[in-house]
Amino acid sequence: MSGFVFEDCGRIRYGDALARQTAAFEGILAAKLAGGDAPNRVFFCEHEPVITLGRRANEANVLVSADCLAERGVELFRTDRGGDATYHGPGQLTVYPVVDLEGLGMGLRTYVCWLEGIVIDFLRAYGIECYRLEGATGVWTGDEPRKICAIGVRSSRFVVMHGFALNVNTSLDAFRLINPCGFTDRGVTSMAEVLGCELGFEETKAGLRRALECGLV
Repeated sequence: MSGFVFEDCGRIRYGDALARQTAAFEGILAAKLAGGDAPNRVFFCEHEPVITLGRRANEANVLVSADCLAERGVELFRTDRGGDATYHGPGQLTVYPVVDLEGLGMGLRTYVCWLEGIVIDFLRAYGIECYRLEGATGVWTGDEPRKICAIGVRSSRFVVMHGFALNVNTSLDAFRLINPCGFTDRGVTSMAEVLGCELGFEETKAGLRRALECGLV
């Protein structure tokens, strides 16, 4: 398996990031079908405000009209990942590994658990205790579960794309526009809210990259 190429996309619209992901995804698939090899890529992004809907998302989980979203400068985007409605925006770190799981020796479920584990260990280094929640993909914290990191992926022939969104300094007000991930009885939080202060976004990004690199060794 080829090595990993890390790409920092900076602040980027969701559609533009999706195009980069899709090109990498199709490149790995094409190489695999031809018996060749292509580099696995990991994209780091901070998105302009957008609500995305997964393949089987219930549009009723978007709680305001398209006109209201437009007035607030929030895009609405249907995508091909798993999961329901979620929000991406400034202060949130989205990470999209586009990788061949066969090369990692993983199945899809193991991969999702691996992503959760990377984030859980990363947050513990900040003193934030997190956990998995049965039947609810992602990373949760607090006595009353609040999601701090959402996960949604797409897979074809063991090649995956999409990934996870970690709330670092994210404005949580935007999550009131939706039922996050389809839940009506569980909240959302951020590293900044739990710690009581904003974090250096670039430093946090660099730390998470190191955690992923260590996990890929």
